Amino acid sequence: MLLLAVSITASLSMGSAGLSFADVWGILLHQLPWMPDADTIWSRGEVAIVMQVRLSRVLLAVLVGACLALAGTGFQGVLRNPLADPYTLGVASGSSVGAAFLILFGFQLAIGVWTIPIVAFLTGIATLLGVIALSRSNGVMQIQTLILSGVILQSFLGAFVSLMVSMSEGVVNQILFWIMGSLAMRGWEHVTMLLPFLLIGLVILIAYSGTMNLFVLGERQAAHLGVRVERTKLIVLVASTLLTAAAVSVSGVIGFVGLVVPHMIRLIVGPDYRYITPLSAIAGGIFLLWADTLARTALSPKELPLGVVTALVGAPFFAYLLHRRMKDQRGEE
Repeated sequence: MLLLAVSITASLSMGSAGLSFADVWGILLHQLPWMPDADTIWSRGEVAIVMQVRLSRVLLAVLVGACLALAGTGFQGVLRNPLADPYTLGVASGSSVGAAFLILFGFQLAIGVWTIPIVAFLTGIATLLGVIALSRSNGVMQIQTLILSGVILQSFLGAFVSLMVSMSEGVVNQILFWIMGSLAMRGWEHVTMLLPFLLIGLVILIAYSGTMNLFVLGERQAAHLGVRVERTKLIVLVASTLLTAAAVSVSGVIGFVGLVVPHMIRLIVGPDYRYITPLSAIAGGIFLLWADTLARTALSPKELPLGVVTALVGAPFFAYLLHRRMKDQRGEE
């Protein structure tokens, strides 16, 4: 939590507007009820940059990172696979299909700012149900088949997104920007929209964190210990899908957060999901916050796609973690 507070403080103070640390925090302090109006000291433009652009974007980056990391924790817990992430089951691709469809045909504001999140969640849930249906055998969800089904549907739906990109003309850049991920042009309405999803998903996954510890023993052993295996898998997968769809609907496709963060936390605190779950939410927020800060400041005033930054940072780091894990396994042998 201290590291998160320091990260928020540093990120708020960085940007291309040329505002100093004292200016940024002076504007923030003057929002307190007993302080003078900030407009009397700084221009309205400077106040808007801090309050409407930077602060909302910093908080949104923390929320999106927490959602993706929590979703990765849920998938890794029930699939008993530390290499699983929110995109393993094709949920992100399913959500992207819904969002790209709306953008292509100009329906992204049909019912207001909630249009894309609602459709992204529905298409994400439909994808999850399709994966579960493909993986069921005799009424039991097979984990190995579940992952394979997710890869198949992810490739299939990714082809649909590519098709819509090729069909688009005036909105091709908007769809491509969505696919690469970004928090640009997002505001307080997206923060207030995403927060309930994060709180619901966090409560559910924390409630099932002790149960996910029993999954390490295997599904049969967990069932002998009183775990309702199929029900637990369904609830955790739906909660993780909810978190993924909510994050994708706001930021587009951002990879490696749900893959790297839970794995990194597991290396630090051990395999207990009672610690991994809340710590992954915090670490995910920190990771994506710094990635977004790098995306908006590295080539200022131009902005890098956020998904590109997380891939450039996350892929080598995950490769290092994988190499380290294999090296430790060889040492144990």
